[in-house]
Amino acid sequence: MMMKKPLPIGVDNFEKIIKDGYCYIDKTMFIKELLDLKGEVNLFTRPRRFGKTLNLSMFRYFFEATGDAKKNVENKSLFCGLKIMEQGKEYTEHMGNYPVINLTLKSAKQPTFESAYGKMRNAIADEFQRHQYILTSEKISREDKKLYEKIADRKAEYDDYSGALVFLCKCLYLATDKKTVVLIDE
Repeated sequence: MMMKKPLPIGVDNFEKIIKDGYCYIDKTMFIKELLDLKGEVNLFTRPRRFGKTLNLSMFRYFFEATGDAKKNVENKSLFCGLKIMEQGKEYTEHMGNYPVINLTLKSAKQPTFESAYGKMRNAIADEFQRHQYILTSEKISREDKKLYEKIADRKAEYDDYSGALVFLCKCLYLATDKKTVVLIDE
């Protein structure tokens, strides 16, 4: 008797879809297309409910070097049996190889600037906290570490948050010697 896989209605996390055995239409060739384009910046415009968030989640799990060897192996295992794994080393060598900033702006849709700013500040701070492992790097100056911690602790000034993504990219590059993949979801 063949068991039907459940549809992932409302599930936009790639890891959850694969691990929990949801029905998944393999879109990993989108990774190949992205790598083949060699674009510095890529913009994906699709109507609502077209899987943008799920695709960005897939990119994160594919590209991200988490700073934790066990987690990197787990992330790579998510792609077993998917089409990107058949494309050769030219593509698979990118797996788990980059720091990734993953920022969602969905909660920033607020009625006032102050409320939207607060949501954005929290999202940015959460992403800084997710990457705190880089603070052990001796390549990041004491001053930059102080600013990093202020942003992560939500105690920085307005101008610090407005330049936070560029600053985080700089810190990640200094700590890892790798370019950063930045994923921003509406």
